[in-house]
Amino acid sequence: MKYIETDSLTDVPGRLLKDGDRFSFRCYPGISCFNRCCRNLNLFLYPYDLIRLRNSLGLSSGALIDGYTDVVYREGSYFPSVLLRMAENEGKTCPFLSEGGCRVYSDRPQTCRAFPVEHGIYYLSATGQSRLVHYFRPPAFCQGQFEETAWTKDSWAADQEAVFYNQMTVEWADLMRLFNKDPWGGEGPSGQKGKMAFMATYNIDAFRDFVLNSSFLKRYKVKSDVRLKIKSDDVALLRLGMAWVGLFLFGVPSKWIKSVR
Repeated sequence: MKYIETDSLTDVPGRLLKDGDRFSFRCYPGISCFNRCCRNLNLFLYPYDLIRLRNSLGLSSGALIDGYTDVVYREGSYFPSVLLRMAENEGKTCPFLSEGGCRVYSDRPQTCRAFPVEHGIYYLSATGQSRLVHYFRPPAFCQGQFEETAWTKDSWAADQEAVFYNQMTVEWADLMRLFNKDPWGGEGPSGQKGKMAFMATYNIDAFRDFVLNSSFLKRYKVKSDVRLKIKSDDVALLRLGMAWVGLFLFGVPSKWIKSVR
């Protein structure tokens, strides 16, 4: 996912896909480049990706983060990025790649799910909101782009069961936009506030324990229906976490949560 700041969407590499634009693509076992795209990746993971992978692998959020990701602090960024850690082999393959293909295919991350379409988040300064934009950008080695099966961005998203992934990415991007300025008060993203914000968005198990077993629900008023959902609904808990980070760090009001005065 790219954060697009240029005034012209056509300045971004790839072919911009507008409503109704069509592109050709088909990937299948036996095509000459099968699984070649699953190697040596800088694959960013977003919070909803981790929820799906955690459930697919039967791991805790903490075990998934420790065992499969690298948390990196990029220069000029005020929130860490989470990257999928490649296997330590010659091809630096995705850790979920097997001889038969992706072993977490039904819960694969959004970047993989969208391929060969790349997503960008375009900020609309007039409204202060974000929207998802789409670019057809297969790598040169990809032979799937020469197949005859045709798609639009919407039919491709539906076929790949990516519509809800896309929605969660936009919600995440709206929070990330706030980190264009430093909220840490000099302690940096590795300080206590940064650790809390990371937990609330990426470590869903630790955040659930924090919400339910600390004084959190005494210090914050959470809607009654949301309080019921977060005990078992990971998406509701993630949305609460994002709303809390916005309120906790930036004072952004939310329908999900309010401070108790």
